[in-house]
Amino acid sequence: MSIQWKGVMPAVTTKFTNDDSLDLEMFEKNIQAQLNAGVHGIVLGGTLGEASTLLEEEKRTLTRYTADKVAKKVPVLMNVAEQSTKGAIKAAQQAEEDGANALMMLPPMRYKAGDRETVEYFKSVANNTSLPIMVYNNPVDYKVEVTLDMFEQLLKCDNIQAVKESTRDISNVTRIKNQFGDRLKIMTGVDTLALESLLMGADGWIAGLVCAFPEETVAIYELQKVGRIQEALEIYRWFLPLLELDINPKLVQNIKLVEVATGIGTENVRAPRLPLIGKEREHVLKVIETGLKNRPTLPDYKNL
Repeated sequence: MSIQWKGVMPAVTTKFTNDDSLDLEMFEKNIQAQLNAGVHGIVLGGTLGEASTLLEEEKRTLTRYTADKVAKKVPVLMNVAEQSTKGAIKAAQQAEEDGANALMMLPPMRYKAGDRETVEYFKSVANNTSLPIMVYNNPVDYKVEVTLDMFEQLLKCDNIQAVKESTRDISNVTRIKNQFGDRLKIMTGVDTLALESLLMGADGWIAGLVCAFPEETVAIYELQKVGRIQEALEIYRWFLPLLELDINPKLVQNIKLVEVATGIGTENVRAPRLPLIGKEREHVLKVIETGLKNRPTLPDYKNL
């Protein structure tokens, strides 16, 4: 299945049972809610998916299971976040074997690679898989920036096709468009800059709070796409306090608590993460309560 780099693609959370195994039943419930809302792809094993805590076989199980349940309705992407080039190539090839349609790929983990090392890392993986690749550029959290000069080299690989733009610099969308046109597709990766990025020309949104509010997220994208900016803006303004739960070190716990409130998730996280307690929990619950009380009535965004 080919991928079009556009639309809303949830970076889905990984669901766990009370005994810390994969909760595929609740995972499927959430995936179906995403599909029913009209998302354009599913991203597995990202930060929200607790990738660093997943076993290799669990990642493979999630890929196979999702590919089967999605049944080619939308593309399935697997995140590659490894410490070595050898490990990244293996992960990419396993994802391809297991039915993934594309990869989201981070720079090397733990070791802060230099520019040349980062470029060679991405190119080595690209040259060892046929899957399309979206480079995840998040220097704020991962301390390595993929610059425009680095992308000039990376785009010599035909299957490096998109960037998950998470620099927090909104003008970077324009810089990328000016330098690469449509050769490098832009998927905004910061929930609190999503509408702004789309209006500046980003092609889509790798979203977090979509895990709990899929319809509202897709509605924002579809409305702005057809020029109904004011309607998109009104939903976005309602959404912002919830979206801010995504730009937080405990985004996984935050968003899983929101999923509980909307009935499509559980609060189970994998240690060393622990569920929220005390004032942190009270704050998130207050944000959720206010959001649900003022939840907007959506237009028929699927038939615009």
